[in-house]
Amino acid sequence: MKKYFILALGLLVIVLPIFSIKAEERPDFDRYFIDKTMRIDYYHVGDHQEELITLDRVYQQGVWAGPVKNLIDPFMRGRYCAKVYDAASGKLIFARGFDSLFAEYKTTDEGLKGIKRTFHESVLIPFPKSKIIFSLEVRDRENNFYKIFSEEIDPASIYIIKESFEPGIKVFELLKTGNPHDKVDVVFLAEGYRSEDEGKLKKDLERFTEVFFSLEPYQSQKDKFNLYGVFKPSTDSGCDEPSHGQYKQTSLGCSFDSFGSERYLLTEDNRRVRDIAARVPYDALLIMVNHSRYGGGGIYNLYCTFTTDNQWYEYLMLHEFGHSFTGLADEYYTSEVAYNEFYPRGVEPVEPNITALLNPAELKWKKLVSPGLEIPTPWEKEEFDRMDMAYQKIRQELNEKIARMKREGAPEEDIARLEEESEKLSLEQARKVDDFLARSRYAGKVGAFEGAGYSSTGLYRPAVDCLMFTKGKKPLCPVCRQAVSDMIKFFSR
Repeated sequence: MKKYFILALGLLVIVLPIFSIKAEERPDFDRYFIDKTMRIDYYHVGDHQEELITLDRVYQQGVWAGPVKNLIDPFMRGRYCAKVYDAASGKLIFARGFDSLFAEYKTTDEGLKGIKRTFHESVLIPFPKSKIIFSLEVRDRENNFYKIFSEEIDPASIYIIKESFEPGIKVFELLKTGNPHDKVDVVFLAEGYRSEDEGKLKKDLERFTEVFFSLEPYQSQKDKFNLYGVFKPSTDSGCDEPSHGQYKQTSLGCSFDSFGSERYLLTEDNRRVRDIAARVPYDALLIMVNHSRYGGGGIYNLYCTFTTDNQWYEYLMLHEFGHSFTGLADEYYTSEVAYNEFYPRGVEPVEPNITALLNPAELKWKKLVSPGLEIPTPWEKEEFDRMDMAYQKIRQELNEKIARMKREGAPEEDIARLEEESEKLSLEQARKVDDFLARSRYAGKVGAFEGAGYSSTGLYRPAVDCLMFTKGKKPLCPVCRQAVSDMIKFFSR
């Protein structure tokens, strides 16, 4: 039986000083770290009003995948931030923003009702040479960070786990262009592939590598990436589908119906994800789910998921990776989601591609605005809303009917017929939307278009259409593309 690294701690009133850091004091990697990874596991417990952090285990793992020059995150996106201080001097030596499943849970109906849940989470940092102060901060309603947890960690502790890698895992090197410190290290984790599915897995890895580099700015910066595939065989093919009454034994425990949304596909088994991914250095994780149903999800600085064999597979992977790698927001607002007030009114979102437009003169992407465009930018919103809301109603009814028929054991041919109808309607609607937006007088221009971030009013996106707005094979808008390029630059050189 393993011993815990340290006694679990609850929400703390911080007694440590808040250390100030001068901008010019850039941490030196070799002074504070060795070229290994420290994985800090903890439990995140709470609801909408309260949250509690308890430390679980600390690991020493393989080489550090991240940059050694950029140790302090310049973007600070996400609802949480991990900070590492040198215990002796109080100097901030590492910081990284991120999002979590808990951040989403606390905006759901259950979270608002005060139903507490526990999520397992991890933070990866370079392995320190000396004692550190590890702290976690969360944003308040005004998006200001405040500290909720802090604890000293001694890298010389006998309780730091240094186990060998989990057995039975295969690694496929898809693209290797250089040292992990100088490249963006991207890993595809195989989910729902049995041992006998290895041939399909290899083909899927090749296919999605091509998809990844079909989009700018990844395409023109291919030399800044290392790509791997990691395969731990599952007992069953596919993944869980609770609303369909179907459950599978899989290596990562992915499931549809996450947080009550039928198409939202996540795993809450963080420990399994981290144990399997540890076989290779990684900056970004993509969980590739061997399934034909439309579904996916993306959490900033955690992972993204996507299914492999539906008609929107290209869109799904690239859209969800936009969330997890760059912290791009969803720009759509007509689809039903499980969140309540995900973006509070009157507060500027931290994501780079949506805005509350509280000060139009200081629009965050003003340097990219097309000359002469009015801010906010009027567009054909009323007509678009009528068209898309009508489809969303039909789509929801079809999905509910399919789920009910599967739970009740309806004839397979009847279910297949309804699924085919749903896919056909989805494609027809996407073509209507593409045609409608392409005919907009603002097509291809950058402005501030109302409707974004699950809200029809009060939030604005940069373009009438973008990969982060509607389904289909399409580019990122200039604002999203610039944000991705900035992130690539942060991780590579």
